[in-house]
Amino acid sequence: MKGHPESQNGHGGFPRRLGVSARFGWKLSLCAAVALAACGGNKAVQPDASPTSTGTAQDVWQYSVTVKNADGSSSEQLVRKEMDATFDAKVEGRKVLQYDLNRDGNPDVWEYYVTVKDADGHPVEHLVRKEMDLNFDGKVDAVYLYDISGTKVREQLDLDFDGKFDETIFFEKGQVVRKERDLNGDGKVDTWLYYEHGQLVRKERDTKGTGRVDYWEFWENGQIDRIGEDLDGDGTVDRWTRSPESVSTSAPATPPAPAAPAK
Repeated sequence: MKGHPESQNGHGGFPRRLGVSARFGWKLSLCAAVALAACGGNKAVQPDASPTSTGTAQDVWQYSVTVKNADGSSSEQLVRKEMDATFDAKVEGRKVLQYDLNRDGNPDVWEYYVTVKDADGHPVEHLVRKEMDLNFDGKVDAVYLYDISGTKVREQLDLDFDGKFDETIFFEKGQVVRKERDLNGDGKVDTWLYYEHGQLVRKERDTKGTGRVDYWEFWENGQIDRIGEDLDGDGTVDRWTRSPESVSTSAPATPPAPAAPAK
C-alpha cells in the first residue's frame, strides 16, 4: 500500500527540481486523459489524512517555491503555511480527500481543502491544492495550486515520470504567464518561457549551464521573430538573427539587448 504523498515529500512540501523534455509530453496527456475518464466512475473517498512526522516534533509547516525575479536571480517564495495550533499532530482547518481512480485499492488523487469563514462568518471549504498520480506508480506526477477563489495559480509536472518535477507553470487570472523548465536534468531551471494574453512572446535559455541566460527567442504571431545569442558569456547579446519565417512589419534594426540574469 503506497503512503500518502505527505510522507513522501516531507509533510507535503514541493520538490524543487524543475525541467521538461518535449518527447514525454504525449505520455502525460495520455495518462491525464485516462485519469479524467476514470473520474467519471464511482470514486472511493477516504477520510481526512493528518500530516505524518519525520521522527521529530513539528508544529508549523511552510511550503515555498523557487521563483525568478525581474533581474534574473532566483528566490524562495512562501505559498502556504500550516500550523498545528493544538499540538495534536493535525493541521487546523485542513481536509484531505483521496480518490482511487483505477480501483486498485491505492489513492491516485489527493485534494486539499482549507476552511475559512465567509463574510457572514460561516465556514466554507476551499480547494487549495490537488495532487495526481497519473500513471499509477505510487508517485505524484502533477501538483495544482489554487487561490482562495478556486483559480489555478501554479502547476508542477513530472513529464517523464521519474519521480521529480520537470516543469513549473505560473498563472495569473487563469492564464499562463510563465513556464520554467530544466531540460538537462541537473536540478536547475535553464529555460524560461514568457506569455502575454496566453501567447508565447519570449523564450530564454542557459545553454551552457553557467547560471546565466545566453540565448533569447522573441516570438510574434505564434512564430520566432528574432534570436539573440551571447557568444562570450558576458550576459549581453552579441549576435541577432532574424527568422526567415518572420512576418513582423517592424524595422530590422537591432533591438536592445534584454537584461541578463545575474549569477
